[in-house]
Amino acid sequence: MDEEEKLELESKQAQKEKSQRNGVSGLILGPFNWMKKLNDELHWSFVLGVVIVYGINQGVSMGLSKLSTQYYMKDEQKLQPSEAQIYFAFIQMPWIVKPLWGLFTDTVPIAGLRRRPYFVFAGSGCNYVDSSIIHIFHLDLLVVGDECVLGAISMIVLSLQKDLHLVFALLLLIGGSAGAAIADVTIDACVTENSISHPSLAGDMQTLCGLSSSVGKLVGFAISGFLVHLIGSKGVFGVLSLPAGLVIFVGMIIQEPFIRNFSYKRVSQKFVDGGRSMWTALKCPVIWRPCLYMYLSLAVSLHIHEGMFYWYTDAKDGPSFSKEVVGSISAVGAVGSFLGILLYQNAFKNHPFRQTLFWAQSLYGASGMLDLVLVSRINLRFGVPDYLVVVIDAAISHMISRLKWMPLLVLSSKLCPSGIEGTFFALLMSIDHIGEFTASWSGGVLLQLLKVTRTTFDNLWLAILVRSIFRVLPIGILFLIPSSDPNVAILPIEMLRSKKGGDELDITNMEMASLVNSVDNNSPHS
Repeated sequence: MDEEEKLELESKQAQKEKSQRNGVSGLILGPFNWMKKLNDELHWSFVLGVVIVYGINQGVSMGLSKLSTQYYMKDEQKLQPSEAQIYFAFIQMPWIVKPLWGLFTDTVPIAGLRRRPYFVFAGSGCNYVDSSIIHIFHLDLLVVGDECVLGAISMIVLSLQKDLHLVFALLLLIGGSAGAAIADVTIDACVTENSISHPSLAGDMQTLCGLSSSVGKLVGFAISGFLVHLIGSKGVFGVLSLPAGLVIFVGMIIQEPFIRNFSYKRVSQKFVDGGRSMWTALKCPVIWRPCLYMYLSLAVSLHIHEGMFYWYTDAKDGPSFSKEVVGSISAVGAVGSFLGILLYQNAFKNHPFRQTLFWAQSLYGASGMLDLVLVSRINLRFGVPDYLVVVIDAAISHMISRLKWMPLLVLSSKLCPSGIEGTFFALLMSIDHIGEFTASWSGGVLLQLLKVTRTTFDNLWLAILVRSIFRVLPIGILFLIPSSDPNVAILPIEMLRSKKGGDELDITNMEMASLVNSVDNNSPHS
């Protein structure tokens, strides 16, 4: 009996050691097995497309383009902070019409394909406008035979042309932004389609999207300062043509079914029907009230980040940060944003919307006062270095901004009526982009009124104070937000469609990727 117990004990010990070994190997091999599972179930071209669009074209490119555009506006175009702030708003205009791109890719197939041609178009990026600019300035591009190599024209022209007029520079930057917006909508549609056909993998797909975007942004921000220092802002624009070229590659490899005998005569009717459905939904109080809050809460959160950027780099009594330091600050902000997601998922996702937004909005206003400490030089009186204050400010501000945005994103996903979920969610996101446009434009006007210029920063502290006060104003209109539990349905039952048990899909998870792709761009540190 003792011998049997001894053998049983040894067997259990061996199984325990094997389990531990499997646990270590599982930790190492787990990501590879997970990727293999996605490749087997969803096709490798889709997985690669997600990594390229979310991770490289949006993640890395956003990290690189933000800093390079700031230095291009400051050093090449010689703009004032208020002017740069306003022009940054115009560059984001293509994202405002995101529902239009969604309607096109959903209802207008090209040569029997609904996704691939739009990836190619997005990677090419407004070639008609760009070609006309090339003709106007007689640019010499690489010629093969009788044809120009026009890949990623916007970034190439910006990198090659000297003394480019501001209007044409803005058109090229808007063209690049339009390409990113179209690629974003198209890959979102691919993710949604696969979420419907493979509901058990919906969460895995969102994890892939989120990881790709987060890692890409962190890499982009981390190397942006070094690249701008080494090759200049215009040189970075040339580098940015590579991710756009990869989007064209996605359009050539991604798999999708061929549509036969499509009737283009019905396209206009589909647009009309989609518009009517969205208008009918917007007239419902349970929808328009949260939409109004989302717009106003973003619109009054004035953006003055260009004023702070000029102060960081140009002010005589400022910190005079180098390009590498400015890039590292943005990288810390990206880490803060990721921590904000983890904080919401683990601590706040089950709290009522109003309660979470009250505390997030309050902390968002308070976090802005760290800039006031920096500009007034209070930190130096206590021996605290400028860089330490700035990185703490970047991490906290981005974390709170993400924490503020998460419940709004979840709420948006619950406001989408059945049958037009994707297009209506894009409409809600465009409303948010309009709010961001208003905040950026109004922030530029504020900097102009307070006479904050390239060399004069006497009233920058007042701009920071006004911005911080405005950030807490949305607390007064929280009554527009439902006070219900975030885990229950908000829309009336007649606006919802029951789905079969095995195919039921969590819309919140389906749309969560949009958060990771846009928030850092929508909620700048300052």
